[in-house]
Amino acid sequence: MAAPVAGSLPSPQLVEELSGFFRLLSEPARLQLLCQLKQQGAMDVASLVEATGFSQSHISRQLGQLQRAGLVRCERDGVRLIYAVADPLVDELCNLVQGRLRQRFEEQLRQLQPV
Repeated sequence: MAAPVAGSLPSPQLVEELSGFFRLLSEPARLQLLCQLKQQGAMDVASLVEATGFSQSHISRQLGQLQRAGLVRCERDGVRLIYAVADPLVDELCNLVQGRLRQRFEEQLRQLQPV
């Protein structure tokens, strides 16, 4: 994905790529898997099933999409496949959005409190 020039509008192709990236992250199961891998480090599918409660086939399908997008990587350890977060941008983006949501919730809470 090419970096946009400062002050210019993004090209339709870049907008489409950005939209696809955010669509990928909009699926709660994929986001939960990324968070699990971020917190626990590399894990195999069986461990992710145990940690999330999702079925093995659902996890495998979601991990495949994340891997094709370059957000997770997979390494073979004997017969097991071990998955890990491959792109540090995921961590930065999640932290940024969590911080912003926290600010919004705190502001809403302040507005509800009596003066």
